[in-house]
Amino acid sequence: MTGELDYLKLILEASLPVKIVMLLLLAASIASWYIILYKSRVLNRVAKQAHSFEERFWSGADLAALFRDITHAGKQPDGMEGVFEAGFREFARLRQRRNMDAQIMLEGAQRAMRVALNREMDRLEHRIPFLATVGSISPYVGLLGTVWGIMIAFHGLASVKEATIAMVAPGISEALIATAMGLFAAIPAVIGYNRFSNQVDRLQGRFDTFMEEFSAILQRQAHADE
Repeated sequence: MTGELDYLKLILEASLPVKIVMLLLLAASIASWYIILYKSRVLNRVAKQAHSFEERFWSGADLAALFRDITHAGKQPDGMEGVFEAGFREFARLRQRRNMDAQIMLEGAQRAMRVALNREMDRLEHRIPFLATVGSISPYVGLLGTVWGIMIAFHGLASVKEATIAMVAPGISEALIATAMGLFAAIPAVIGYNRFSNQVDRLQGRFDTFMEEFSAILQRQAHADE
């Protein structure tokens, strides 16, 4: 308890510039943890949803019935469902036209799926670059507080005749706390950024594979109508 009270005292008695640095780092850390918890939940949900949809898709269910289930679910489809819904909707729309070339129907469905996929990737990648920013600049912001605190500590020695370690220890201690806070903010942000970037890349690869397989099915249906 004494050590914790000492840390709190050092923070409260720090100079104004060091306090500002600590507040910035604390805000960055809180924002990073919010994004980490939020993105972890979102990406896990999208992965589970993709797995569940793939099981339904490859179970031999009628595609038109699957499309109706998605559109009548009462919510905007997202993830792999959104990609499927966009492609099948465009394919069905072009299919209703007379004498429509099979290649044109296929290309239209592929464009619609690509647009839906890009929209989904933008949604999944949203806020992840913030973690990279926090991870890269937080140590330098903490170092700025450290340099400033040490500079103030040694500047206070100019007005005394005999300098002792006890006179500069508080200033150096508060400066080192700024460095520690910078690392505390940066390390989880870097770990979160690397993990989520990898998850998004794997989801994109999974969606791309589905698009290719679904396009092959649509191509067979388009040629069967000719």
